[in-house]
Amino acid sequence: MNFIETRGNDGEHSLKVSFSSAILAPIASFGGIYVPEVLPQLGADFLQKHVDSGYKTLAKNVLEAFEIDIDSQVIEEALSLYDHFDDPSNPVPLEKVKDDLYVSELYHGPTRAFKDMALQPFGVVLSSLAQKRNENYLIMAATSGDTGPAALETFKNRTNVQVACLYPDGGTSDVQRLQMVTEDAENLKVIGIHGDFDDAQNALKRLLGSATFKAKLKEKNIHLSAANSVNFGRIIFQLIYHIYSYLELVRKGAISLGDKVYLDVPSGNFGNALGGYYAMKMGLPVEKILIASNKNNVLTQLINRGEYDLRKMSVISTSSPAMDILKSSNVERILFDMFGAQRTKELMENLDNDNHYELNSEELTRLQSIFSADFCEDEEGRQYIKEAFTRGYLMDPHTATCFKAYDTCRDKSLTTIAYSTAEWTKFSPTIANALTGEHDASDIDALKSIAKEANISIPDIINELFEKEITQKTVIDKQDIEKEILAFL
Repeated sequence: MNFIETRGNDGEHSLKVSFSSAILAPIASFGGIYVPEVLPQLGADFLQKHVDSGYKTLAKNVLEAFEIDIDSQVIEEALSLYDHFDDPSNPVPLEKVKDDLYVSELYHGPTRAFKDMALQPFGVVLSSLAQKRNENYLIMAATSGDTGPAALETFKNRTNVQVACLYPDGGTSDVQRLQMVTEDAENLKVIGIHGDFDDAQNALKRLLGSATFKAKLKEKNIHLSAANSVNFGRIIFQLIYHIYSYLELVRKGAISLGDKVYLDVPSGNFGNALGGYYAMKMGLPVEKILIASNKNNVLTQLINRGEYDLRKMSVISTSSPAMDILKSSNVERILFDMFGAQRTKELMENLDNDNHYELNSEELTRLQSIFSADFCEDEEGRQYIKEAFTRGYLMDPHTATCFKAYDTCRDKSLTTIAYSTAEWTKFSPTIANALTGEHDASDIDALKSIAKEANISIPDIINELFEKEITQKTVIDKQDIEKEILAFL
């Protein structure tokens, strides 16, 4: 399968590239990104074939449908990492919370967040390509809290790969920060910046597209890639769990094969939602995709009004910090799929230059035929957490935003899959406040409080973080990022 560019071709990049080329160099012409030239069609026969398949078998067959240029033994090795999740036979449990609401738990990997679903296998694929080509790579990651730990975990101590991870200082939970700053592998560099996630992501995109930065890396015989979801190597693994969760509903007898469902996705950078959109286009029976946001509700405005307007907005710190994002990179892939390269280039240039773009009425109607959206205030989220707990379900504040969209965005009584992107352990002060009313608890005290309230244990992998040495102490101004990375290299 070939991959093409969201903003058209500048005459310097190839018109079409392979999957391996797209993931090794993810930024395309005019600052665009790569998308499949054609999505494979899976259809009812494919779903019927995999009703009783395990996760790895399903994943392998989906990847084969894309005809990616990755050796089969590398794919086998990459998918084998799901064997290290909590339950190797079911790495993505589906839990019933209400009669027509099921939660797909994507956080049962090593860093307790959904990014492991894509980054665990992606790390194997990318590092194998680097070794096969005998090339050295700098993998850049910008994180609002979950991508960073997952990227560091998958790439640590891998040959031919070094990682520079940018995070907003003070903009993650304590557990997320500890997962990053206690990493001590020599090929990893963690950099806190004075700013928010958008500052980190803008720096990443600027460096990925910078000829001078690449020239400096070339002097060191280093190539440049990224672990963020601008890289399609992330997206290809994310669409799989949407298909798996649908089939889990069939296996549980909640729906019949072919019945449509709602996908209810907490959205920051839109990669998770994009995976659902691609799965829908490939044949998954989906009525609509519900986009759940927090008070940084730019996606709600886009889907409800057709306007992406950052002119008077700045990032607001919320209790669901992994979604404290204003520039959602993967919306660009939706724009391309719906409106083509020329229009996408025009809209994205307007956003880059003016912090604003607006869809016409026909475009908005098309967008709304697939997506509905709402946002959840922090206090509403705490109420949803408390309500779910009374039903016997413990969830994090990002998952709680999905419950708001479930309440407000559905116009049919169809079974809904909400996606839980992080374990309760990663945002314990907010959850403790929702359950017990306690304020300003430290992460460790909140963890103990929740464990007592719910009669469960704190996972060892989380407990141990509070005893580890802080090895990554760099916190800098954003204008010093390039200098800091070059010094690390």
